[in-house]
Amino acid sequence: MTFVPPGSGWPGDPARPDTPVAHDPAEVEELAETSGTLGELTARQSVCRACPRLVEWREEVATVKRRAFAGETYWGRPIAGWGEDRPEVLIVGLAPAAHGGNRTGRIFTGDRSGDWLFASLHRTGLAVQETSVHAGDGQRLVGARMLAAVRCAPPANKPEPSERTNCLPWLAREVELVADSVRVIVALGGFAWQAVWPALRQAGYALPRPRPPFGHGAEVEISRGGTPAHLLGCYHPSQQNTFTGRVTAEMLDTLFTRANALRRL
Repeated sequence: MTFVPPGSGWPGDPARPDTPVAHDPAEVEELAETSGTLGELTARQSVCRACPRLVEWREEVATVKRRAFAGETYWGRPIAGWGEDRPEVLIVGLAPAAHGGNRTGRIFTGDRSGDWLFASLHRTGLAVQETSVHAGDGQRLVGARMLAAVRCAPPANKPEPSERTNCLPWLAREVELVADSVRVIVALGGFAWQAVWPALRQAGYALPRPRPPFGHGAEVEISRGGTPAHLLGCYHPSQQNTFTGRVTAEMLDTLFTRANALRRL
């Protein structure tokens, strides 16, 4: 077995052995649209097999493993959205890391990007712990929910455009199900900024035209049913960005402090 079977006891596993599985983009769209609750949606997200390249890669990584984690069981499945059911802040990333979320079962957990992100979320009051190492470690988001534009770890951390499109129904339906409480959406990186735009539109948000460019600290006012919200751009806390100083702890803290302020308006 190259992945954790659904319903086998992994902490936070939203699926059961009988959770329906999407095997192609049409089935993704159907299963996303017919998910009536977040629980049903995240369960279906977590067993998706619609992108053959991603399925092959995530399961190969879960079998071969990195030497440092050779004794661990890898999750090896898509990473479902995680956090509060009625969040005020949505944090959207690119995709799970091969030896991060694909290993731990939780997005941004168990890798350097997650170390930077969760430390900032903790400092700014959006997470109860400064680290996130594995599903079931006691970490909890406060007023926030975290999800990815693409739910499976991609080779070289680069999903193909078709894979982002295939995953869009999962993202759009999740945004729709939590939209009534959301006041701030934070897009981590340009890929997430591009991916979240059609998801917001499908979820019923009124968006400005033309689409504003991505940048760290970019802020766009949007609305849904007359209720205002804000979309914020944030540089991704990737190792390349943090090593080069393109992203600093102060920059992340300032961004999430702003998100905290906006959610309380």
